[in-house]
Amino acid sequence: MSTTTGAPTASAATTNTPATTARRTADEHTTAATAATAAPPASLRTRTGTTIPKTTGRARGWPLRFAALSLVWGFSFLFIKVGTQGFAPLQVTLGRVAFGALVLLAIVVMKRDRLPRSPRTWAHLTVAAFFLNALPFSLFAYAELTIPSTLAGICNATSPLWGMALSVVALSEDRPSRRRVAGLGLGFLGVLTVLGAWQGFTGTDLTGTAMALGASLCYAIGWIYVRRTLAGVPHSHLSMSSAQLLLATAQLAVVTPLFTTAPTHYPIIPLLAVFALGALGTGFAFLIQYGLVAEIGPTTAQMVTYFIPVIATAAGVALLHEQLSWNTPVGALIVLAGAALTQSKPRPSTPPLPRPGSPTD
Repeated sequence: MSTTTGAPTASAATTNTPATTARRTADEHTTAATAATAAPPASLRTRTGTTIPKTTGRARGWPLRFAALSLVWGFSFLFIKVGTQGFAPLQVTLGRVAFGALVLLAIVVMKRDRLPRSPRTWAHLTVAAFFLNALPFSLFAYAELTIPSTLAGICNATSPLWGMALSVVALSEDRPSRRRVAGLGLGFLGVLTVLGAWQGFTGTDLTGTAMALGASLCYAIGWIYVRRTLAGVPHSHLSMSSAQLLLATAQLAVVTPLFTTAPTHYPIIPLLAVFALGALGTGFAFLIQYGLVAEIGPTTAQMVTYFIPVIATAAGVALLHEQLSWNTPVGALIVLAGAALTQSKPRPSTPPLPRPGSPTD
């Protein structure tokens, strides 16, 4: 949401990771190059045409990096809120993708990697950059002008629900089970609980909430597009992610001057928030996630998706003093339970072992 509000990105591998990742994230939060094998939630699919290397055993220290990734993506919604207190939403988003792209491009240079050269790949990455970075990041920034960061973080968790719903239409091979359909219904029941539907949505800014939910929908659209167009692209995960963020930066660099005026001053706290949002939440977070997917596998790594709204809520309440009514955490738990069901698969039935002495096929 995203990914991620992580930095979801677009490439095609087997599981998800801005800019990156599984039937999820981000991105926020997420960056650029993953697409995975199923409906795209907000966090962990590998977004390149490369295959995640298999590892023997789990690397030591991964829980610390897992916690760091959860914190960075969870705090992204707070960074957005603080950033919009000093800059226009589009300026916050432009700074976010620009700082994230600089981090990844610097690593591309250090590793002597190369950006994609195929015009077709760049064309598909342009679409991916719009749906996975430029548009959802902008929608979240505009949404947080009128809704608390806690609500934005919870809306981000609906990305797996959108992904499953859209995959039924767009991916004919991805037919939902009864369990996943139940998860979809449960998840949207959670959204109604968060919004206080029984009270007529009193006290909730519907426009801002719709923008946040629309941002999560963008992640799902972007992941499905990537899966259909960039699967098997022979470029590194880092290369694809860097190219995608570079394209998102170019898109916003064209649009932002048309709808905003250049800031006359640069307040330090909002500026630092935008820098952290881009460099940490959209740059380094992608690298951490990619490493986690490679070391502990996508199933465990994608669990970060379920920590993001919890951390976003805690940060908003503790640091921004946002109000929290009972239905917000209860609804968030229902949303997460529904999202978990949409990602679950029934255990394969195993035939009973033959009895000693019995004939076998």
